[in-house]
Amino acid sequence: MLPIYVFAFTASAVLADGPFYGDPPDATHPWAIHDMNRPQPPLVKPGTFSSQEQPGQAPSDAIILFDGTPATLAKWESDKNPPVPTQWVVKDGTLQCVPGSGFIRSKEEFGDCQLHVEWAAPTKVEGDGQGRGNSGIFLMGETEIQVLDNYNNPTYPDGAAGALYGVNPPHANALRTSGQWQIYDIIFRRPIWKDGKLLDSGRYTVMLNGVVIQDATPLEGGGGHKARSHDRSMPDKGPLKLQDHGNPVRYRNIWYRLLPARAVDGGDMGAMPPEAASAKKQQIAAGIREAAAKLQGLAKLRRQMESLCYAPDAATLAASQAGVTAWIATLKQTPAGDMNAKKSEIMQMHEAVDYMTHFKFFPAEFTARAQIDSIVEANGWKK
Repeated sequence: MLPIYVFAFTASAVLADGPFYGDPPDATHPWAIHDMNRPQPPLVKPGTFSSQEQPGQAPSDAIILFDGTPATLAKWESDKNPPVPTQWVVKDGTLQCVPGSGFIRSKEEFGDCQLHVEWAAPTKVEGDGQGRGNSGIFLMGETEIQVLDNYNNPTYPDGAAGALYGVNPPHANALRTSGQWQIYDIIFRRPIWKDGKLLDSGRYTVMLNGVVIQDATPLEGGGGHKARSHDRSMPDKGPLKLQDHGNPVRYRNIWYRLLPARAVDGGDMGAMPPEAASAKKQQIAAGIREAAAKLQGLAKLRRQMESLCYAPDAATLAASQAGVTAWIATLKQTPAGDMNAKKSEIMQMHEAVDYMTHFKFFPAEFTARAQIDSIVEANGWKK
């Protein structure tokens, strides 16, 4: 039995900023363009900027790996198996490499992230090429962004500061002078494989002191020393490693933020595989129909219609058509002098039915569009 619609709503009771606006969901996009059903971004309080004298503060949702206190040294261990406490030291609020003690790694493991790291080569300039202020930042312990004091110190480009080591040189040398604090902001996306097939090669975006030096650079296997790397699978997550390359490089203000999963990795950011998009659209439609069940009149009708843009449902389609037909019948009984009071309501339903017809969510034989058009034209409201 179809629901009985009673339309006792004023124009203000109908959402003015409705859903019948942008292109609807399609085979690989579960959201409409400008879709208000899409989750709102979470609120994050920004941090503060660093200076040479003081590190900045991390954003509110960041996970702190080192903040200058001895307590955060406990978040690190030597890169040995079995692990032992690190021999690196906290000195003047910085994490300093003790040459010869080996790599260290975070006890935290993570994958796709925004990573913030500040580092400084020794103030006393010694050595040249790869022998000056050398260290490295290894995401998931697998792939390196180079740390090197190559300020006025030429070296092979794919081993310069900010290089995806062995893969791609930085776009620019944006280093401050030797001994000053350098700031890396890194966006890391790991490679994704499925059933032995590479779906996403992974990539790095890196800023050095606010200058973009890697722009979505493909990992190409992650890089390495002397030998060209090739695309390979990596774990879902791993530790952050800092390299001991024999130089007392200092670090401070190390934190990361997890990034949303890509569609190819089961997330809902961007285009999805058709099966995943279909499942997501069914989920969205079910949520809209559940919300519609708690409403009355035009508000309910519009939500029911909206749900059909995500997933078909015979009962919802029949109820929506019946609701539109009943609403048109009430309009035809409205005295001409009272129509202006209903203009907002009528124009919104005109928009909704036009949308549903244009994108074929209503069948071609449903004649409501033409009937509403005639009411709009008769009152001189046609756009």
